[in-house]
Amino acid sequence: MQLWVGLGNPGAKYAGNRHNIGFMAVDRIAADHGFGPWRKGYQGQVSEGRFGSERVILLKPETFMNLSGQSVRAAADFYKIPVEAITVFHDELDLAPGKIRLKQGGGHAGHNGLRSIHQHMGEAYARVRLGIGHPGDKDRVAGYVLSDFAKAEGPWLDDLMRGISDGAPALAAGDGAKFLNAVALRVAPPRASTGTKPVEKPAPKAEAPAEDTRSPIEKLADRFKR
Repeated sequence: MQLWVGLGNPGAKYAGNRHNIGFMAVDRIAADHGFGPWRKGYQGQVSEGRFGSERVILLKPETFMNLSGQSVRAAADFYKIPVEAITVFHDELDLAPGKIRLKQGGGHAGHNGLRSIHQHMGEAYARVRLGIGHPGDKDRVAGYVLSDFAKAEGPWLDDLMRGISDGAPALAAGDGAKFLNAVALRVAPPRASTGTKPVEKPAPKAEAPAEDTRSPIEKLADRFKR
C-alpha cells in the first residue's frame, strides 16, 4: 500500500493557485483511473484506488500548507504506511514551468508543506517536484505561489497533468524512469516527422541528340527521299 499526497490549500479561493499544483495532480489521477469518491478523513480529503495489485491512497490535506504534516501523519498511522511508501506531489520554484523531477529523501528547501511533513514523518519520503518557475525576486515568492496560473500557462499545465496521469501506474510499480518518460511524451512529444527525409530524385536529363555523321551529299539525298 502507498500513500500519495498532493499539497495545496483548501477552498475555492486557492484552487487555481500555483501552490495547489499538488492538489491538481492527485485530482487528475483520481479522475482518470477510477478511484473512489473523495471523502473527509485524516484532516483532509481521501480517495482510494488500485494500479493492478497495488493499492494507493490519495490524500489532500486540509490543514493548510504549513500544517500538512499533521494530515499525512494521521493517514500514515491509520493505514500503517511507512514513510518510504509515501510520495508527495508539490510545487517547485527551482524548476522551470512544466518540468518534473523525482526525488527520494533529502531536505525541504524551505517549502513549508515539506517542512511540516519533515517534522511529523522525517525526510525519507519520495517527492514529485512540479516546476512552476521563480518570480525572480525572493520578496515576490509568497504572492507568486498564491496567485493563479495565467491563462497562457493552461496548455503546458494540462499536458503536465495528463502526463502524470499516464505515468501513474509506472510510479505505483516503482518505475520512476517510465513515469518520467510518460510525462515527457505529453509535455515534449516527439515531432511527427522523426524519420529520414525522403531523398528527392533528380529529374532525368534529356538525352543529347546523336551526332549526325552523314556527308553533305547524303544529307541532300535524304531530303529528296521525304
